[in-house]
Amino acid sequence: MKSDGESSRLIKERLREEIRHSGLTTVEIARRVGVSPEMITQYMTTKKLPKLDTFAALCRALDLSADYILGLKDY
Repeated sequence: MKSDGESSRLIKERLREEIRHSGLTTVEIARRVGVSPEMITQYMTTKKLPKLDTFAALCRALDLSADYILGLKDY
């Protein structure tokens, strides 16, 4: 079982990579998710994690598996 710190790091790494490889700008992602572009940047560059509803919207906007981002599956 991973510690909270390890889990947070994994979530941040995977979310950051998927945002970078999405082909979308932070403005486009923010518009789809309903947050500011600055928030998307913070999710990528700081320790800040999205709220649950924002996380779900990010997964939908980027067509991602929440299980993958959360480290529950490795695909």
